[in-house]
Amino acid sequence: MPVKLRITLLFCIIVFVILAMVCATVFYFSYTERTQNIRTRLTNRAITLARFLGQKQVFDQDLIRKIDSNTTLSLKDKTFQAYDYLNNKIYSYSDAPADTLKVDSVILDDARVKGTIFFRIGKKEAVAYHYVNPNNRIVVITAAYDEDGKDKLRQLSNILWFSFLSGILITFAGGYFFSDRLMRPIRKIADDINEISAHKLAGRISTGEVKDEWHYLSETLNRLLNRLQDSFETQRRFVSNASHELSTPLTAISSQLEVSLQKSREAQQYRSVMESVYQDVRHLSKLTQTLLEFAQASGDPGGLNILPVRIDEILMSLPAEMKKTHPDYLVVLSFDDMPAEEQKLIVFGNAELLFTAIKNIVSNACKYSDNHKAIIKLKAEAEKITIAIIDSGMGIPEPELKYIFQPFYRVNSTSQQTGFGLGLSLANRIIKLHKGNISVTSTPGQGTEFIVTLPTAKF
Repeated sequence: MPVKLRITLLFCIIVFVILAMVCATVFYFSYTERTQNIRTRLTNRAITLARFLGQKQVFDQDLIRKIDSNTTLSLKDKTFQAYDYLNNKIYSYSDAPADTLKVDSVILDDARVKGTIFFRIGKKEAVAYHYVNPNNRIVVITAAYDEDGKDKLRQLSNILWFSFLSGILITFAGGYFFSDRLMRPIRKIADDINEISAHKLAGRISTGEVKDEWHYLSETLNRLLNRLQDSFETQRRFVSNASHELSTPLTAISSQLEVSLQKSREAQQYRSVMESVYQDVRHLSKLTQTLLEFAQASGDPGGLNILPVRIDEILMSLPAEMKKTHPDYLVVLSFDDMPAEEQKLIVFGNAELLFTAIKNIVSNACKYSDNHKAIIKLKAEAEKITIAIIDSGMGIPEPELKYIFQPFYRVNSTSQQTGFGLGLSLANRIIKLHKGNISVTSTPGQGTEFIVTLPTAKF
């Protein structure tokens, strides 16, 4: 069932219940009021008749009948009867001469006990009233058909039914109209999304001018499409650059081997070719390892081995690691604000990945500094740990700062240096994976400062 029809039916059900309750309430109180009114009028007439009959010396039965015949109660088919304590009928009057009530003795006895009772006899409503004075004990029964009251009640019932059915029809029509208006933006959003594909991600959903829920939904989907477009573009650039980086050493290896096999050569020449191929293979192996690390850092954090890690221990292992691979690199640690509590130095994460991320930043700082020196400062606060890596190198131009974390991107001034352009991108992915952040400030010709922020572990 379409959502538009479901909304309409739900709206109709709610209105149906409300109208039914209102109409039933109005009819109930009108019915109760009519019943109470006829009972009051019949009771008053019974009391008056009983008093007349109790004064035989003043009112004889013929006079009482004349009074009854001239009494206008706006009631139809009136019948008045009276019984003594032996259940003998002592008085009777009816608008129609042949109209006589057959009253059961149980009703008379019940009236003597309760004083006044109400009952129905045929289509008439009746009251039995027990009247007692020093000279008489009689039960007076007055009955009549409330034609006017029932006609009014019937008219009210017809009005309520008409109002009820008209209200339901109007509600259905109005609900269908408004639900159609309500769902129209959804259809428009769906049509806009259908126009967007993996090869056409530039399209966006029209948000409209009204700041409502549909505007919020459209903006949310547009932000999602922006992220998807960025991801697709990043993936395409990554695949293109990775293919280029992988094909370059493979092409060099293939070309050198092909040339060396074209004719017989001396052992020294073969050795020279093998050394060149070996360098290309090492380059290819290192690139493959870096790509594997990049893929691991781009994965799901749930698949990592997450443990409490002391960040100062990772930093203290960096100077020796840098010296092992590059003897001329110098890493200076500055832990001036070390906290007394060990917990402030612990983060939840993967020690190997965190070491790789910080090592890549430190390695770049040493590589692009004339003195090959990097300074690492550690600051631990209540809920975060801040690591600053500072160098005095060539710096990064302001326009290129926003691109340095993209895979395979290299600053123009460093294009002559060896590398793949994956170090900072890998570091950024790893830090993001640990719910941290990397920011950078740089002044060309003076140096660069990277700030790594990680949340402390909460036990």
